[in-house]
Amino acid sequence: MSDPVLVDARRLLCPLPVIRLQSAAKGAAPGTEIEVLASDPGVMHDIPAWCRVHGHVVVDQSREDRLIRIRVRIGPAAGAG
Repeated sequence: MSDPVLVDARRLLCPLPVIRLQSAAKGAAPGTEIEVLASDPGVMHDIPAWCRVHGHVVVDQSREDRLIRIRVRIGPAAGAG
């Protein structure tokens, strides 16, 4: 599997990290993984909620100090979303 697409959303407040993720996901092939780097703890709730609504999957999420990493796998309806 190839390296994930990286979305650097550090120092951005919600909803901007989700908007950046949505832009990266638009037109991405199903199965593509996107890794979001963020500093706003709100993404720990907002990105999984966005994934549920749009049919994507949170593969992994971690938090180390102020750095949050969330890896998302794009679902089959990505082109619509």
